Amino acid sequence: MALIERHRREAVVLVGVAIPPVTVDEAEASLDELAALADTAGADEAERVLQRRDEPDPATFVGKGKAHELREISETRNLEKILGRTAIDRTALILDIFAQHAHTQEGKNQVELAQLRYRLPRLRGRGKALSQQAGGIGTRFGGGETKLEVDRRRLLRRVTKLEEELRELQQNRRTQRKARSRSRLSTVALVGYTNAGKSTVLNRLTDAGVVVEDRLFATVDPTTRRFNLPGGEPVLLTDTVGFVRKLPHQLVQAFRSTLDEVVEADLLVHVVDVSAPDPEAQMQAVRSVLDEIGAGEVPQLVALNKADKLGPDDEGKLARLRQRHPGSVTLSAATGEGVDGLLAALGDRLRALFQVVELVVPYDRGDVIAALHRHGEILSEEHEDQGTRLRARLHEVDVPRFAPFLVA
Repeated sequence: MALIERHRREAVVLVGVAIPPVTVDEAEASLDELAALADTAGADEAERVLQRRDEPDPATFVGKGKAHELREISETRNLEKILGRTAIDRTALILDIFAQHAHTQEGKNQVELAQLRYRLPRLRGRGKALSQQAGGIGTRFGGGETKLEVDRRRLLRRVTKLEEELRELQQNRRTQRKARSRSRLSTVALVGYTNAGKSTVLNRLTDAGVVVEDRLFATVDPTTRRFNLPGGEPVLLTDTVGFVRKLPHQLVQAFRSTLDEVVEADLLVHVVDVSAPDPEAQMQAVRSVLDEIGAGEVPQLVALNKADKLGPDDEGKLARLRQRHPGSVTLSAATGEGVDGLLAALGDRLRALFQVVELVVPYDRGDVIAALHRHGEILSEEHEDQGTRLRARLHEVDVPRFAPFLVA
């Protein structure tokens, strides 16, 4: 059975170009990641070629001579003409992986929309030559409802339909978020580089049972679970899609409604794989995506995960990470070591986000009291001559809106 499965996997040549200021070492690191992406998509690395150029070839990026030599894969449509076969780039490869791993209807629609938006500009000038029915990497659609031979008009109609369906799903998600907001449960979102161990953290804290694989983008669909902190406070924890260097813009746009879970969270737990060759570079990639979606200012707790994979020679590496990120916690979600420290830090950080305030609200301002119930937790209420005196627990971002009624 294993032998049969092996024959089904495609063989690919990985091609990298080091163009200043990118160094050869940085290009090699990118190829390592590309190899992991190809493996996740169902392909084996047959050969690796790294080329150094002062600037990309305007027609084929890697140069025509190198293109003829490779005869396997490239990044542009020009290479397809030279090679006489389908060539896909890094973006198409990532989109293909997402297509394989999306299981919910929303996830499938998001991936298909991203693929269509990516393919539409590449259909120009090709007339009737739209047939790319060969199976394999880069040719799968998330929803499986459209075919590669459809013309541009049909693709545009499909894009419009998907956008309408996603808007409806987005509205449902907003309604769910409003319901959670009224419940005043603290919300925490797990973010991090792909394969950093976010799903393992979710499973460890909530027994969610999310599938965990040692592969890139094993989890695409978000999962939200409720659990209690050691002090008994209930929290909603959401596992989000993993990030990667230069995450395709089409994916960021298509997953906008899903990523809103990150933007509107009270706290982000940035899960970091400390056993990775360059954790800091992965953290920077995550921060770049967070900035792009408007979540750069959301408070973060750094969780240095996979400590069980560190050897005696890695103590200095871990110490440097701790020094660069004060307040971080070290753990192994796989073994459970350090999870109690993560829970304690979560409780401390969440409690620090809320304030207990005292207010006096005039009797004719029932709307203010209603707003306090919506945005906070009423701890006590007394009726006095000048109005209703209340003690309430409010998120720090909500306190200013009630400033006229605060008691010094």
